[in-house]
Amino acid sequence: MVSEAMSPMRLFDTARGEVVPFRPDGVVRLYTCGITPYDATHLGHACTYVTFDILQRRLIDRGHPVRYVRNITDVDDDMLAAARRRGVHHLDLAFGVTRRFDEDMAALGNLAPWAEPRASGAIPAIRRFIHELLDGGWAYRSGDAVFFDVGRSDVFGSLSHFSESEMLVRGAEMGEETDDARRRSPLDTILWKSSAVGEPAWDAPWGRGRPGWHVECAAMAVSHLGPTVDLHGGGSDLVHPHHECSAAMASAATGEPLSRHWMHQAMVRNQGTKMSKSLGNLVFVSDLLAGAEPMAVRLCLLANHYRTSWDWDPDLLSVATERLDRWRSASDGDSAHVVGAVRDALDSDLDVPAAVAAVDEAVAEGRGVAKAARLLGVDLADRDLNASRRGGRNR
Repeated sequence: MVSEAMSPMRLFDTARGEVVPFRPDGVVRLYTCGITPYDATHLGHACTYVTFDILQRRLIDRGHPVRYVRNITDVDDDMLAAARRRGVHHLDLAFGVTRRFDEDMAALGNLAPWAEPRASGAIPAIRRFIHELLDGGWAYRSGDAVFFDVGRSDVFGSLSHFSESEMLVRGAEMGEETDDARRRSPLDTILWKSSAVGEPAWDAPWGRGRPGWHVECAAMAVSHLGPTVDLHGGGSDLVHPHHECSAAMASAATGEPLSRHWMHQAMVRNQGTKMSKSLGNLVFVSDLLAGAEPMAVRLCLLANHYRTSWDWDPDLLSVATERLDRWRSASDGDSAHVVGAVRDALDSDLDVPAAVAAVDEAVAEGRGVAKAARLLGVDLADRDLNASRRGGRNR
């Protein structure tokens, strides 16, 4: 149970553009956008989900049960294109990548989500959602597609606060077909479209086809957690158009805001360059785990504040490994002082680097830090025990 005397956590809210109190009541409903499972888990994924894992841990530590939903986007243009290139069924590809992703997250010490719905399994909920939007006049049919009319929404634009020109540029970068002549406005976004030959398709009153990306997340969030979640998040690249569109759609369908609070993880660069599949410079978690302890990889990700972009450098792993060895060498027992310092840091906009610094200081003073490390998801069991917990793999 949460103590009434406990000061609230304070977290940056993307929509409001400032750090504000985060005051959930009882069970915390937390939703993050999961992966599109067509390639291995990369460092950007790991940063995002470790951040939300630490948030979940602190909420539990404060006495809140947490219902954390992290979806899998297994019906998506990129997903289907990757399956075609590999000559495999898209669900077979999705299953294998999702399994490896879940293994990577477990190796890094992340708590499992309360639910991990797949878009392919949520089609009935998505169709009902689109029905609501059409019946309410929030959407329209054009050609063989259904579009969301952003001009009807007072919510659209309130998350990113982008200008229309900024939205168009960002939308094009994220795959929005802003020049589609079927759209009343170039900012209108797809809810349902016909499937190409060989693509998955489902029956619907407006034609056989498949849903768009944004409505998938909106429908899955609402169907699992209700019309309004306490906190919705993901990588900062999702603010617009994905979260902007999902929020507008959900608000239109339910009459309630999709989320009370929006939280986003900053990007990771590879030695000064944006990481991207097209540039071939992604850093994969499985590669890091093959050459280092999982807890050392996790400590790498804890060195920077979640709202600060940073550069990956392989030397960071050596620094993290040395830190892990120092933490393991700390005396037995737990220092109430360091636990309190870690809690205070996490309650101050999830200031994980300050929490890490507090543990470093306690170790230098000869204090026990096991409980404080656990608040950060760092297991200080020796490496042989950790290896046995992962099925004996020395990754």
